Amino acid sequence: MLITFLNHQWTGFWRSKGKAGTIAAQLVMGFLLLYIIGVSILVGYSMEEIIEQLLPGKDILLVFNGMILYYFAIDFLVRLQMQELPTLAIVPYLHLNIRKRKLVNFLNLRALFSAFNILPLFIFFPFCVLNIGNNEGPLVAATYMAAIFSLMIFNNYAALYFKRIAVGNLKLVIAGLIILLTIGLLEYTRVFSIAFFSNLVFHQITLHPAIAIIFPVLAVTMFLINDRYLRDNLYLEELKAGEQKKSGADYPFLDRFGDAGVLAALEIKLILRNKRPRATVTKGLIFLVYGFFFYKQHLIDTNQFGKMLFPAIFMTGNMTLLYGQFMFGWQGAEFDGMLANSVHIKTFFKAKFLMLTIASTLLTVLVSFYGFISWKIILIQFAAYLYNIGAGTLVVLYFATTNYKSIDLSKGASFNWQGVGASTMIMGLPLLAGPFLIYIPLSYINPYWGLAGLAIIGIIFLLTRNLWIDFLVQEFNKRKYKIAAGFRERS
Repeated sequence: MLITFLNHQWTGFWRSKGKAGTIAAQLVMGFLLLYIIGVSILVGYSMEEIIEQLLPGKDILLVFNGMILYYFAIDFLVRLQMQELPTLAIVPYLHLNIRKRKLVNFLNLRALFSAFNILPLFIFFPFCVLNIGNNEGPLVAATYMAAIFSLMIFNNYAALYFKRIAVGNLKLVIAGLIILLTIGLLEYTRVFSIAFFSNLVFHQITLHPAIAIIFPVLAVTMFLINDRYLRDNLYLEELKAGEQKKSGADYPFLDRFGDAGVLAALEIKLILRNKRPRATVTKGLIFLVYGFFFYKQHLIDTNQFGKMLFPAIFMTGNMTLLYGQFMFGWQGAEFDGMLANSVHIKTFFKAKFLMLTIASTLLTVLVSFYGFISWKIILIQFAAYLYNIGAGTLVVLYFATTNYKSIDLSKGASFNWQGVGASTMIMGLPLLAGPFLIYIPLSYINPYWGLAGLAIIGIIFLLTRNLWIDFLVQEFNKRKYKIAAGFRERS
């Protein structure tokens, strides 16, 4: 039966309407994958030399041990963003007399066909054979490889499981993000080190190879948890049951904003219920770890705020940038109906401003955890927040009036270039460069004056928002029929 399912997938691909474009995309991705595999093989066979050059004098096995769990922690985060759920592959079979067990087995098998499950083998296995096998013996090398293979399987099914249970569950996403930021903060402050823990575990495996049995047990356990969830929630309406719990009354705090609040609530539902916008927002949440790479203590101590301004702008406003770049393409399928609707376009713009402001506020609250590093970071982020909700949202919505490309909500965001046009590419320049044009001249007087100038500009745009909404309505009315014609074209 598994062979039959795979044959159907192959046949469906060749009979699909857009197979030419799909083949071209797959060829590009194939060459990219071959390149990455080639680099991984080179890194794997040269691991010992690379460690010696980058960290001279360090114990090679000690460094290698510390890398393993670090790699798989990053691998898990990347999988959450990029690994696709194969659920839709079984939709055509749900009404047929096919045993549930066979469908679940097909989903589990299909999930293994991923580039993420190839790279660790090429990166880590050569070192295990060439170095650990020669120095510690074949038994230790075999246990290392079994542990690494098990971690790969664990990540594969853990990422799929957490993505499935997080569908439409914003509370779970936020809780996971808080845990992630907490771990990152502990790592940054050196209270906890993944590398130290990884070295401790694998050093014990070197001394006592039998300890490695814990990794296959974890992998099998995660597989069984994922398998049980699929068997209990196999049907599509059950897999998306979490999305159906919310109604228009589930956002009572938006009621005070009238019709704009109603439209903002509908936009939130659009994000939670559709694949592309949900994946775009999730990507923005993952970028909240940027601060750990850019917020350096020597920059804080010397008040070099300009070098920390980019992550502050991006983290507090990535929803505005990543999601806002495709305005109004998210409503492309219903745009004609919107034009004929009795809702005034001014209310529509107010709803967009409201939603982007709420998103930036939530992001700013989340990244306030960086304040534990220094109170100066709070000042930088708050100035960036005011700029984003004042000037940033205006820039995004202006460029939205020049966007003529619709978005297919059912497709994923990874390597998906649909909807990307000249306006979306140009938009990021004023959005990210604007704060520096304000900050740099004032920073020559005092860095705090630079932050104050950024905040004041944001406040001015906030106070004059109604004026700018009228301006946007005029620009929209000039191009609304071109936008509608562009949205009718389906790529």
